[in-house]
Amino acid sequence: MPELTESFIVEISRPGERLDVFLRARYPALSRGAIQRLIAEGHITINGRTVKPTHRPRAGERVMVIWPEPKTAWTEPEAIPLDILYEDDDLLVLNKPAGMVVHPGAGNQAHTLVNALLHHCRGGLSGIGGVARPGLVHRLDKETSGCLVVAKNDPAHLALSAQFKTRATVKIYHAIVGGELSPESGQIQAAIARDPVHRQRMAVTAGAKGREALTSFRVLRRLAAATLLELRPHTGRTHQIRVHLKHLGHPVAGDAVYGAAQSRRLKEATGYAAPRVLLHAHTLEFRHPRTGEPMKFSAPWPDDFAAAVLALSKAC
Repeated sequence: MPELTESFIVEISRPGERLDVFLRARYPALSRGAIQRLIAEGHITINGRTVKPTHRPRAGERVMVIWPEPKTAWTEPEAIPLDILYEDDDLLVLNKPAGMVVHPGAGNQAHTLVNALLHHCRGGLSGIGGVARPGLVHRLDKETSGCLVVAKNDPAHLALSAQFKTRATVKIYHAIVGGELSPESGQIQAAIARDPVHRQRMAVTAGAKGREALTSFRVLRRLAAATLLELRPHTGRTHQIRVHLKHLGHPVAGDAVYGAAQSRRLKEATGYAAPRVLLHAHTLEFRHPRTGEPMKFSAPWPDDFAAAVLALSKAC
C-alpha cells in the first residue's frame, strides 16, 4: 500500500498553541501521543523541515503529513462474532454490544473490538489510528452499545474523521436516566474538562480549561422514577452525554462513575437495578467517504436496554 501524503497551509498564526495540540484538533481520530510520534519520526514537517511538538504554528507555513504504512499489529486477531449493519470496500458499520472494549489497553489486551476487526477484515483496516487502533474513527465506551463506523483504508479514515471534526455527522443516542426530567426537550451547553481530583473522570467546568460542549435532548417516554431520552451530542467530548446528564441532575441509570446515588434511588423506588450504563448509540448518519452519498444506520435496542424499559414501564 503506497504512503498517503497530505499538506495544508496554516491560515492563522497560533502563538499560544503547540503544533501537536493544533494537529490534534485537525485529526481527532489520533491521540496526542500518536501525533507526537509522527512528528518525532519525521512524518510531519513544517516547510519541509522537521520540528518539535512544541513548535508554534504561524500563518503561511505549509504542514506536510506523510501517513506511514500500517505496522504489523501486535494485537492478535480473534474470531469474535460481529453484528454488522453495513459493509463495503471502504468501511463497515457495526452494532457494538455493551461490555465490549473498543481497543486494547491496560488490562484489556484481548477480546476487544479491534481483535474482532483484525480477524474479520484480514488486515484490511486503515493505519492512521496506529497499531492499537486500526480502523477506529471514533469510539464508544465499554458499556455503551450501538452504532460505530470503522474505516478500511486511510483515505476513508481521513474523510470520515473530517466529518466528525466538522460536526457533519449526526449521532443520536437513547438513554434511561434517573428521575423525572423536565422539560420535554432542551439543550445542555456546558464546557467539559478533566476532573481535577478524579483524573479518570470528566466534569463540567466554568474555567478556561473546559472545552465547549453542547447536547440536545427530548423525552421519549416517562417511566417509573426514570425517563427515556433521545440525545444528540453536537460536540464530541469524552463522556459528554454522561457528564452533561449528571450536570442536569439526571445521570444515566447504571452509571457507577457519574450517577451511583441516583441508581440506588431508582432501585429503592422500583426494585429495578440497572446492569450497566443504559446508554445506546441508536442512529448514525454521515456521507460515504468515497461517493459522498448520505448514509443512515440505526441499531435496535439490545435485550438489556429493552428489558429495562419494560420493567420500568410495568412499575409505572
